[in-house]
Amino acid sequence: MTLSEIEQQHGFTYPPLYLQLERDGMLAVGEYGPDWYKLVYPTLTDRPTLLLHADDFELLSIKAVAAAMEELADPDDYRQIDPALRFIPFAQTGAGDHYCFFVSGQQDGEMPIVLLWHDQNEAQYLAKNLQDFLFHMLLSSMADQDTYNEVSDEEFRDQLAKTLGTHARYLSSEQAQILQTLLARDIIDYDVLLPKGRKEAHRGLLTDLELASLRKELIAYEKFDSCFAYSTAG
Repeated sequence: MTLSEIEQQHGFTYPPLYLQLERDGMLAVGEYGPDWYKLVYPTLTDRPTLLLHADDFELLSIKAVAAAMEELADPDDYRQIDPALRFIPFAQTGAGDHYCFFVSGQQDGEMPIVLLWHDQNEAQYLAKNLQDFLFHMLLSSMADQDTYNEVSDEEFRDQLAKTLGTHARYLSSEQAQILQTLLARDIIDYDVLLPKGRKEAHRGLLTDLELASLRKELIAYEKFDSCFAYSTAG
């Protein structure tokens, strides 16, 4: 199965950036299985594939994309997706929610990225196009060092530097420069305010407030974080 065959079969056109990523080998993550982290992941870390180190992001192989699209289109699928809405998955969370191109939401030549929740009738807008989505995900990675899995400061910086090395060419020059500048910062500890006055400790190269400010300044999107129902069932 190829991306071109998927396009022809389902009657849509991928964004040029996604096709470029495929031509450049940025989508070549192999087939997931019990030994993927042991055998495949180490071969990708020097030249990270698309968002390899991003939190809760598992890139789908082209074969897996085709399988996921068949599931979403199945009238007997538990999600009962409205046939008028066109979602093209390209990645998923660990829980099985799908990152999708929202074909039906195209506007002015831009194809939005949404998160299709598997356990509730909602799709959440994340970015107005793939380039802005990549920038947002890279910013988020810089703001959130994985202390739960005890990723050291050195490993954190190394992952980010190598990721920027393979991803910068797919960003605008301004976006790439912002990330390069952030990478030169000292790592800081900061608190994220949660509902009911609670706080959560985080560690990274920028705070959640700085991340939100950069989002608003560089990739503003009026629909960001808003949701809509993807099923008319029930």
